[in-house]
Amino acid sequence: MTVQSIVDDAGAVFSAPGDPTVTAALGAFLRRLDSAPRLLGFGEPMHGEESFLQLRNQMFRFLVEHEGYRSIALESSCLKGILVDSFVRGGDRLPLDDVMEHGFSHGFGESPANRDLILWMAEYNRRREPDEQLRFFGFDGPIEMTSADSPRQALTFLDTYLRTHLGEEDLPCTPDRISALIGDDDRWSNPAVAMDPTQAVGATPEAVELRLIADDLMTLLASQAPHLLAEGTRDELWEAELHGRIATRLLSYHAGMAENSPRRIARLLGIRDTLMADNLSALVQREADRGPTFVFAHNGHLLKGETHWDLAGLHLHWWCAGAHLGVRLGDAYAVIGGAVGQAPGHGIGQPPPDTVEGRLFAVGESCLVPAAPVARRTGDVEKRADPSDNSTYFPLEPAGLGELDAILFLRHIDAAGT
Repeated sequence: MTVQSIVDDAGAVFSAPGDPTVTAALGAFLRRLDSAPRLLGFGEPMHGEESFLQLRNQMFRFLVEHEGYRSIALESSCLKGILVDSFVRGGDRLPLDDVMEHGFSHGFGESPANRDLILWMAEYNRRREPDEQLRFFGFDGPIEMTSADSPRQALTFLDTYLRTHLGEEDLPCTPDRISALIGDDDRWSNPAVAMDPTQAVGATPEAVELRLIADDLMTLLASQAPHLLAEGTRDELWEAELHGRIATRLLSYHAGMAENSPRRIARLLGIRDTLMADNLSALVQREADRGPTFVFAHNGHLLKGETHWDLAGLHLHWWCAGAHLGVRLGDAYAVIGGAVGQAPGHGIGQPPPDTVEGRLFAVGESCLVPAAPVARRTGDVEKRADPSDNSTYFPLEPAGLGELDAILFLRHIDAAGT
């Protein structure tokens, strides 16, 4: 069976983002699954290309209008995302420009497609009752490529929430003690730590004490959950759990930044992806009564196996968020991996014929195809190795196609970011 025959038998071709064939193919893909997913992932092979975000928007609208989806989660800071969620539900009157600037991490607020998504969600919600409104979530930690935030915001939020509902005698320490242990926020987010672990804060006595405090606060939150829920709302408790989860994982991440070992970078990437999986697992539980969630991120976070990355002479590999989700959710998690054939604006030329992308390119159109038969048909091909100007571009791993449920292949992209 050739890739062309796979497309003819179980896939669909389309011309470009906006072609209604894309959503028809998405619906057909969902019907072929053994059970309806509670979490549906769509991955992009690189950051900074609007075509994949435009496809995401188109797919999300279809999922909302035809499949009962009520939430979307993006690879962006979960703490910043609270501002975006408030805006789309009509609860925050900040100008949209401010929401885009302060509600996204990694510079993703500059994306026109992300702006379009937020405007569409806000308009959709304007005509809906609160229980039927769409929700927006970030699921990444407050972590950038070369730095991570101070734990102040997350720890202070959790401590304040507990202090509001419980007695002083229940708390492990005072707010002043937490603030004194954190000290100057800039020392936590120092980008020089990425290359020099000796400048990291995470292994200092103050950081070790903060990790114990964070653990005590989370234990207190869990043990008092029935009382806290009776006194407040489920949303308030969920937000406190989110901040507590961030505080504990963030302190672990800073401890990892202080390590000096060959596995340091891979361990940090693994901590980050585990936090992503924790956030998405919590979302699935939160949204269980409302509908499935659509999640969008880089392929490297969503596939159901190890992510591999060759960086500065190192071969890094770690269990990504999708691998954890596959274990936790089973068939309730499905993922469509994005792939690209030719993208001159990103320095990506026509793919070599003996690669997965090359076989898909030969179909002659963009397409959405099930991954399993493509994996069987392309087991003899090599991983694509032609250069790219986009450092975030990851070609498909031939051996990893089984970690995807489907592939959405864009044959040609005219220009970067458009």
